Amino acid sequence: MSRQDGGTPGIPETQGDGAATGGSTGGSTGGSTGAPAGARRGRPRSEGVERAVFDAVVGLLDEGVPLAELSIERIARTAGVGKATIYRRWTGKEELFVDLLRSMEPPDPVLSGTSVRGDLVVLLESMRERGVAKRTSSLLHNAFAQMQLYPRLWEVYHHTVIEPRRRLSLDTVRRGMEQGEIRDDLDVEFVNDLLTGPLLLRTVIRPGASLEPGLAERVVDTVMEGLRPRD
Repeated sequence: MSRQDGGTPGIPETQGDGAATGGSTGGSTGGSTGAPAGARRGRPRSEGVERAVFDAVVGLLDEGVPLAELSIERIARTAGVGKATIYRRWTGKEELFVDLLRSMEPPDPVLSGTSVRGDLVVLLESMRERGVAKRTSSLLHNAFAQMQLYPRLWEVYHHTVIEPRRRLSLDTVRRGMEQGEIRDDLDVEFVNDLLTGPLLLRTVIRPGASLEPGLAERVVDTVMEGLRPRD
């Protein structure tokens, strides 16, 4: 596969020659009562520039351009901005793609912290909404399908998006154990798997399975009924 813009075929690039760098690919942290998204470092972003870059990537993907052929140079040329402008906002293509995907997905939830059951429902409902979004958006479906072919890009997404969401869920389960709403003689990760498993099954393993409204409440109530502290 040939490249016209200097990138390496099949390998997402992280930085161009002579480009300025900024930002961080480190994972954000989230407490039990907030969204897992963290504050960004570096120069404040211009919404107009960010939108132009995102639109350029979306347009190229819609045209059928594979992720492997989307270099920063090509994206900058399509968006009508300089490469340095992009590197001031993102450290490389991986971070840019992750931000684009997050902008297309439903926003991460903010938990009230007042009810463990309520917070778990909010978390699972967010998973359900993301699953529905991926089913109804051909662009999201295509981007995620391609993204998993590139380990470096998938690693960035996993580190900055999936892991913070998982930590938020684990913190909520742990809080339920501490407050006596969930048995504390079980492994926290095992309990979290019991709760998130049905949603993951229906969105990943059985992509045609129903993701009907009310599913989050049904899963949480069913699982928590079996996890109530014993007398």
